[in-house]
Amino acid sequence: MADLMNVVLTTERAPAIWGESALVSFDGTTARLHLEGDALRAIQKGARRLESSGIRQVRLSGEGWDLERRFAFAQGFYAAKGNRELDFGEQSETEARELGALLKATQWVRDVTNACPDEIYPMSLAESALLLVRGLAGDKVTAHLTAGEALKEAGHVGIWSVGRGSEHEPVLLELDYNPTGKADAPVAAALVGKGITFDSGGYSMKSSDNMLPMKSDMGGAAMVTGALALAISRGLNQRVKLYLCCAENLVSGNAFKLGDILTYRNGLSVEIQNTDAEGRLVLADGLLSAVESGAPFILDAATLTGAAKTALGRDYNAVFALDESESSRVLGAARRENEKAWPLPLESWHQGQLGSSFADMSNVATAEGTAGATTAAAFLSRFVRDNGAGWVHIDLSASYQKSGNDLWAVGAKGHGLRTIAAWLMEVCA
Repeated sequence: MADLMNVVLTTERAPAIWGESALVSFDGTTARLHLEGDALRAIQKGARRLESSGIRQVRLSGEGWDLERRFAFAQGFYAAKGNRELDFGEQSETEARELGALLKATQWVRDVTNACPDEIYPMSLAESALLLVRGLAGDKVTAHLTAGEALKEAGHVGIWSVGRGSEHEPVLLELDYNPTGKADAPVAAALVGKGITFDSGGYSMKSSDNMLPMKSDMGGAAMVTGALALAISRGLNQRVKLYLCCAENLVSGNAFKLGDILTYRNGLSVEIQNTDAEGRLVLADGLLSAVESGAPFILDAATLTGAAKTALGRDYNAVFALDESESSRVLGAARRENEKAWPLPLESWHQGQLGSSFADMSNVATAEGTAGATTAAAFLSRFVRDNGAGWVHIDLSASYQKSGNDLWAVGAKGHGLRTIAAWLMEVCA
């Protein structure tokens, strides 16, 4: 085995400087990362610089490597293909346990999101999620899978309609994590994830360039699953339900069409004015189930709109809530976990921007000047209780990197799962 390159932290430059930015310099066979400004950002950039230059085996050495700095390095020292060896150096037992949990959850999110859509389709996504959580919690986990025509019979009209055009049948995974051992234990919180394993746009078809990364459109389902796994590793001791709304949005003779009207089991009818606004259709089923569980706190996460990325780029996840206390709770969790999140506006009157001449509402707003990410959140707000009390929606603008940059490799990032896990631990405390 080749020797590992030692990586140390410093504020002093070594004699040989690599690159004008001096993020990384060398002293013999040791790489030095320079802590200037935002230390975690500098470390992740330095790790990305090392990895992208072809260095594959490193050891974190010397002083200053705490938990957050080790994890920041790991986030940058990554690419979707190839093998890397990363020795984190000496750690306390507590730090090693937390770092291991972070890495396990993040790696699963990245692997399942980056996988070929022939490998990750609705049922395989649901099964992979179940295996991850059951592997951590064993018999504390029970689950129910509803698939294909059984979705229609059970009233999950959104998931069934979006997924009916594919040979891979759509699936709703209802996972029940109940560490109390009591069948009548109240559900403390519910997580809902958009699991569109491939999104062609349907008859409102995407361009090839926009369709290429759409294997990542199940990022919301991956993120809430990874977050639940992390929270379990951190000692989550309250009952939580997880709903993954899984489908492929494809074109066929059986696919749903523009002008179709879906009537959900809460009585709301929805006119389809854009088949590429399918994520909100499947999430509506998951939200209705979450409400039925009695959970006082509900969080849904989805790679829902391009509008959120236009507003925030790929650095921040967008947070929406009618209940400002829940928005604040998520933003606080993001700060504590060193992740980026930002609130975007949502008011009850935004629901009125989803007008339809044939149904209670449309699945998109068509009037000029409406905010696409906000009206998507407004659509979802029609499927929760008490004017959105206890509910929060995260549009995962920062979960996937279409092109690599100085912080992230191409592909899934896992950015957001720590926020959701911390929110979950707080509401279940």
